[in-house]
Amino acid sequence: MKTSKLTTLIIEDEENIRNFISSILEINNYKTILCSTGKEAISLAQSHCPDIILLDLGLPDIDGIDVLKNLRKWSSVPIIVISARHQETEKVLALDSGADDYITKPFGTKELLARIRTALRHKATANFTSPTAKYHAKELSIDFDKRFVSLGEEEVKLTPIEYKLVSLLAQNSGKVLTYEFILKTLWGPYVDMDNQILRVNMANIRRKIEKNPAMPTYIFTEVGIGYRMLESEV
Repeated sequence: MKTSKLTTLIIEDEENIRNFISSILEINNYKTILCSTGKEAISLAQSHCPDIILLDLGLPDIDGIDVLKNLRKWSSVPIIVISARHQETEKVLALDSGADDYITKPFGTKELLARIRTALRHKATANFTSPTAKYHAKELSIDFDKRFVSLGEEEVKLTPIEYKLVSLLAQNSGKVLTYEFILKTLWGPYVDMDNQILRVNMANIRRKIEKNPAMPTYIFTEVGIGYRMLESEV
């Protein structure tokens, strides 16, 4: 059984360190997105919806603390600061500004991976109230822990964004989620509210999970309001 790779956004202006971290994570089955500036980081966080962010504080355009504060205005994604700043006041400021953890350079590979696993575990515990953390209705099943979606016996291959959209609806199955809520939750507060990005992703998802996308049985459109997913049987 294959599982979807967790996406990590690495924000680091030193190319050698950025590539080193990326190599470690890629070897350990993470997908990585790399950037070197604060402005680019905020944009990528909104467009790619990463599962975790590794943030250097000494960026060339925007101080990392300001990037952290900006992200925390609209996102609860786990953020681990990786910085050469060793002062206690810097660590406290980062943690008080919303960082989930703080690692000082230089750091060990095992420590980095352990900190990432811990941050993701805490996030998963906060997100899922169900002890099984699964969704199942008719032939559609989602294992949130494994990030695995199946239809009958077949795996459904979703893009990271498609998976996050399906997971959000499945975790709230039976409830109507408004277009605005979905857009802000997944893409942040500055996303274009014309729903085009949402409609495109939903059309792709329906092609993958519905026998007849024009007559859906799993994800229903509440016209003018939003979407509702068939209530889970578990």
